[in-house]
Amino acid sequence: MMKNNWRDVFGIILVFLTLISFAVLLTINFRPLYVWDIHHLNILEATDLTKEELLKNFDLLMKFLNNPFNHQLSLPDFPMSESGRGHFYDVKKLFLLDYGIFLVTLIPSLLFLRRLAKEKRLWKLILPFKWGMAVPVVLGSLMAVGFDTFFVKFHQMFFSNDDWLFDPATDPIINVLPEAYFMHCFILAFVLIEVFFFIMILIGKRSLKNKN
Repeated sequence: MMKNNWRDVFGIILVFLTLISFAVLLTINFRPLYVWDIHHLNILEATDLTKEELLKNFDLLMKFLNNPFNHQLSLPDFPMSESGRGHFYDVKKLFLLDYGIFLVTLIPSLLFLRRLAKEKRLWKLILPFKWGMAVPVVLGSLMAVGFDTFFVKFHQMFFSNDDWLFDPATDPIINVLPEAYFMHCFILAFVLIEVFFFIMILIGKRSLKNKN
């Protein structure tokens, strides 16, 4: 019994990691959000580039961040300091870490869910994911109170240097990556996580209903 409990705990942690990393994966690659923000945040007013030129640079940046074999960051319309370039290298590591977590946990998570389904124990998902749904709500509340503080704390937690403090004079790319865009990214990620966790709860409740 104790062994099964530990296996369940480990399996549920794996599912959490899979769903969270998947939500992050979808968010950071959701290009339509940036396209929308170009208009919503009037980003073109901060640059002399056209929308097409800006998106070309954005796509090149994303290709660099997503490709583990691309070690050279070069944007045709944005000069970059060494510290600015260094920050994007650090961001790339986080991207690849997220992809790694997703790939490593995906199959074990599916096997765990398959085992729960076979044993008619998918109801075990209900309570953990109910608790899990509270986390994005808490983080979202902190973000709503003061996104500036939230944004700074996030960078202090995930980056070991101050390279993320871009100077627009040496790294003008920061002008077209406004803080509000990142706020929208966080909101999207939190919403996706809530949706995924809610689906797990529904699966668990359906299993419990069928069992009864």
